[in-house]
Parts: sequence; structure tokens; C-alpha cells
Amino acid sequence: MVKIMADSTCDLSYGMVQDYGITIVPLHIVLGEKEYLDGVDITPDKIYRWSDEHNDTPKTSAVGLREAIEAIEVIKDTNDELIIFTISEKMSVTANAFRIAVEETGLESQVTVVDSENLSTGIGLLVMEAAVMARQGKSKKAILAHIDEIKSKVRASFVVDTLTYLHRGGRCTGLAAVAGGVLKLHPMIVVEHGAMSAGKKYRGKMEHVIMEYVKDLEESIKTAKKDRIFITHSGCPSSVVSQVYNYLVKLDYFEEVIVTRAGGVISSHCGPGTLGVLFIEGN
Repeated sequence: MVKIMADSTCDLSYGMVQDYGITIVPLHIVLGEKEYLDGVDITPDKIYRWSDEHNDTPKTSAVGLREAIEAIEVIKDTNDELIIFTISEKMSVTANAFRIAVEETGLESQVTVVDSENLSTGIGLLVMEAAVMARQGKSKKAILAHIDEIKSKVRASFVVDTLTYLHRGGRCTGLAAVAGGVLKLHPMIVVEHGAMSAGKKYRGKMEHVIMEYVKDLEESIKTAKKDRIFITHSGCPSSVVSQVYNYLVKLDYFEEVIVTRAGGVISSHCGPGTLGVLFIEGN
């Protein structure tokens, strides 16, 4: 049997993880002197409150080697195989921790670590593809071949409500943060080749920005893989999320339009009010 594992930055809902038997290994979130496990004992809203109260940015850290070993060892002395999906290696050393863990446990023949070259449900899209194939009884080799074929076709982007969190974390200049606040600029962040880069900059109220962003994606969306598309947000008003959801549903194109809430790690870096639409290119 092929089992699927991912780190917590994949931002899949509890229901999806349970339904498909996916194992999630949490990264760490550090608030001052206290450390938490992403999705286990910390919520994004608590992170935001702490950040605002302390005028400081949350810190995040990778899955540790011991944690990686413990996660992998569940298949020891079994005939199971395991595929592990991680956040882009350009953003975290989590993939390397898992690779070392595989060597330490001597399970190289059973376990494969996949650098998603992505984040959030950009990873989740790959995880779901693998989980569906595993449920169908496909081999590890077949699953990995499919993932290798579609990995570069994942389209992950999002628009940011506030530049404060990116600025606090050193991810944009002070000038950009000030400009964002004064001029109400909201950049599109695009994940390409495993790294984040700034795309189009929108201006105005966030609810209008988000819909303009979604409409800008429509041409690509209408040629996407049809089985699922994700709307992932870090605490947007339900009315805004519903507007995006209804818009995508009315396209009458996807089998599933899935809404997920970003976890602690992604929220720590992007802040509240961020929303992304993520899909796989090509029918």
C-alpha cells in the first residue's frame, strides 16, 4: 500500500486529510519565547493577536530531524511505501530533514521525498493527486511519474491585504510597506520555480481587488485541470470568500471548488486578509 504524507503547509482541510488517510507533520511557529506546532496547538487568529500586540513578526521553523524520523518509522517492518510532500526547498529545510531521516532509518527503498516547489494548497493539489491515485491502488512509481509530469503545471498565486507581515519578516522594503498602506496597493504574489515573486499590483478596497485578481486568472482557469480548484485564504470575510466561490462555481467548469483556511505557517508570513486561487494548468 502507498501512503501519503505532507507537512502542514499544504493547508488541506481536516476533512480532506481524514477522508484520504493523509498524514500531516507540523512545522513550528515561534511567538517570542514560546514554540507551537502548526495546526496542533496554535491558530492563525492567535498568531495575529500576538503579532499586533508585540509589533513583531512570528517566526517559523522546519520539521525537526527527530520528528521526521518518528513520522517515517510508522512504515518500518511493513510492506507499505510512503511518498512525502514538502514545502519548497527554497523556503524551508523541511525536505532535507526528511531526506536525512530516510537515510537514518534505512528506508530508502520504501520512502520518497518530493520537493513540491510550492506552498499552501499549491502543495495540496499535488498531495490530492497522489492520494487519489493511492486510493485507486496505483503503484508508487506510477504516482511519482504523474507528480513529476504535473508539478511544474501547478499555478499558485495570492493577493495580500496588508504588507505589514511581509515587511516585519523582511520580505519587502519599508518603502513598499508604507506605499502599500498609503496607496492601498495589494500585490499579487506568484510562486514560480519554488520561490515567491511579486506580480501585478492592485489598488483599492480588498473585496474589489480580490475579484479583479480572480477575473485576471479566468483565461488560465478555463484551461485548467477540471477536477479541483482551491480558494485558500488567511482570514478573509465570509462574504468575500463566498463571492469568489460563487464566481468559480458559475463558470461551470470544475468538479470541485474547494475552500480552505491557510494554516499557521502561511498565515504568519502573509498576514490576515490574504486570498489565493490555486489550480493545475492543462485539461
